[in-house]
Amino acid sequence: MNNMWTVIRFTFMNKVRTKSFVVSTLIFALLITIGINIPFFIQLFSGDQEDQGGAPQQIGLVYGEQAAIAEELQSTMEEMAAQYKLIQYDTLDETMLNSDVSSGLIDGYIRFEAQEGQSFPAVIYSSEDDVLEPQLQAVLQAALQGAKTRAVLNDLSLSDEQIQEINTPVQISTRSVEEAGAGNSEPEAEEAASNEPINFIIVYALVILFFVTLMSTGNMIASEVTTEKSSRIMEILITSVSPLSQMFGKIIGMFLLGLTQILTFVIVAVVNLMLPHNTDAMASLDLNFGAVDPMLLVFGLLFYIFGYFLYAVLFAAVGSIVSRTEDLGQAIMPITMLSLAAFYIAIFSLGAPNSTLMKVSSYIPFVSPTSVIVRIGLGDAPLWEVLVSLGILLVSILVFGWLAAKIYRTGVLMYGKRPSFKELRKAMKAYKI
Repeated sequence: MNNMWTVIRFTFMNKVRTKSFVVSTLIFALLITIGINIPFFIQLFSGDQEDQGGAPQQIGLVYGEQAAIAEELQSTMEEMAAQYKLIQYDTLDETMLNSDVSSGLIDGYIRFEAQEGQSFPAVIYSSEDDVLEPQLQAVLQAALQGAKTRAVLNDLSLSDEQIQEINTPVQISTRSVEEAGAGNSEPEAEEAASNEPINFIIVYALVILFFVTLMSTGNMIASEVTTEKSSRIMEILITSVSPLSQMFGKIIGMFLLGLTQILTFVIVAVVNLMLPHNTDAMASLDLNFGAVDPMLLVFGLLFYIFGYFLYAVLFAAVGSIVSRTEDLGQAIMPITMLSLAAFYIAIFSLGAPNSTLMKVSSYIPFVSPTSVIVRIGLGDAPLWEVLVSLGILLVSILVFGWLAAKIYRTGVLMYGKRPSFKELRKAMKAYKI
């Protein structure tokens, strides 16, 4: 055990200082930073939506003879678009309005003109450059649509209650057949539906982190074993540390390296989300982090750990039978394809977590780490299925770990061309774990 801890410490400290690890971690941290701050960057370069002090954009609103429509537009704009502020003008005085636009008091103004044969007036926006920004246009169209609907419905002599009922969006709740039979209450179903956005974000992040850290650390495990073997350093190491201590020491050391990388990404994400311009955006999303199912985090961590060790022993075994680093890419290709399959099955099934493909994948150890995470976070995975999948994964780790240990013990001292399965089986019989 002392020798294995020495290998763990050496592997971790040696790899965490390598340029490849530092550069790759910095690149992914930079991508996370850019991804989180994309809305802020767009806002900075999208024009004069907000000035440097953060004040909302001033838009003039001429009431005229359409006071009811203008009042409804203003109340709607205050609720849905805080970056715009409507300044009221009782009458249409184009000289004064144009002067206010030229002096910068307002960025433009909105006025209404009656249309012959139409109950709703034409809406005209005037500005200095005669351009309506796409974001402002979308906000105005959404706000005016409600006013137009109300104006049309008023012509039909409907009551305020009927108009309100028509304008109320249809709410769709979900519940399973078992919950329906048990008389599950509607508030509980609505609460479950409201948790889906935050669960989707967590599941997506877990799948991405699993794939990224697995590929980076797995390739490093195989590469280090092959490098030590091709440089003949392995022959010296075996005299002081047993092959099994070497293999599991490297695997655990790389696992700690992967956790360090994940922790770095989490810290970068949290720091960026706590920036002032992002806290307001997060508050507007109304994400309830307290509603996250703890079982998603617990099983997500367990399946990440066990999935890592399953792939790690395979990377170590393949790396031990390759004598040249030039041949390593071709040798680990099957393992890379398995990890890609696990990633793509999970990503493309985010919208269908209860499909037959996901249920079958839950019992296949090479793809179950990502499939079960998706089913727990977004689907309806019974606890017994999750535990059975976890049990199959544990048994697979023991079986492939034992097989990888025998291959590693044999392969590290086999040089020349890559051994065939028959040669490996013959050599493995000579050694006992």
